[in-house]
Amino acid sequence: MHLIPLCLPRNMPEQELAIARVTAEPGNRVRLLKPLKHHPKATGAELREAAELLLEGAPAEARELLEEAARREPMALETHLLRARICRVEQMDRCVQESFKKASEMAPGDARPDLLQAEMQEGDGDLEGALEAMDRARHKAPGEPGVQLRYSRLLSAVGRSEEAEAAIRAAAAKLPPQRLYMELGLLRTREGRNEDARRFFAQAVGEGPQSAVAHFHLGMAHFRLGNLDAAEEELREADRLDVSNPQSLAALCAMQMKAGLKDAALVTKMDLERRFQGQAELIRDACRSDP
Repeated sequence: MHLIPLCLPRNMPEQELAIARVTAEPGNRVRLLKPLKHHPKATGAELREAAELLLEGAPAEARELLEEAARREPMALETHLLRARICRVEQMDRCVQESFKKASEMAPGDARPDLLQAEMQEGDGDLEGALEAMDRARHKAPGEPGVQLRYSRLLSAVGRSEEAEAAIRAAAAKLPPQRLYMELGLLRTREGRNEDARRFFAQAVGEGPQSAVAHFHLGMAHFRLGNLDAAEEELREADRLDVSNPQSLAALCAMQMKAGLKDAALVTKMDLERRFQGQAELIRDACRSDP
């Protein structure tokens, strides 16, 4: 299916974008996408997507495409947010700040600039700055549960656990019960309150018995409490529910090695190697012997 765009007459920007999406090598992406700067039919959105596809491997070329997008659609907030990301990759701090300033001036009530700024500051290890940005975002989007949950996680990260739980509870009316219990369980895990975490994850499993993620976290909680049998049962159920994800078996293998169950770990490792042949490094790290 990925080869179909190669067989089409290529005179439209979306065809170049379709090929670029499945092209991993940055140099090839540049050759495909850079000409879109002069393409009369390319929209601002298409130029922004092309710039984003070049963001990591060719930020200078991405910036050229973005400037053309800004010329064609001067009032698009997305342009300023993407410029902030490009400038960050290029380590141009002043450009990053100017981009955020313009975005905020253009859309003072939009939470997206604050959300992006929080993401960047958290990535830099500035948790207090990220928390301030998330606080601004949640006041601009008071009914958005995703914003409230991100705010809660940052509160937890700086040790403000009671406020973190209050932020989760404030979003409860708009969350499915399973998601609510998952968030509370993750909060208790970060606090080291493993029995409370186990109870919340068990409630999440009760609300969503087909959720591989809920079974995975319940298994991890059992392991932290020293119940390896229950942990294995939950991790194998998580694996059964999501056979494409090696995470559950990898965690089980690590647990077995840590518990000294080397024969059981060898069987788990063989299962991982059989099913996930492209994940050699993950398997090696999960099933390695302690030094």
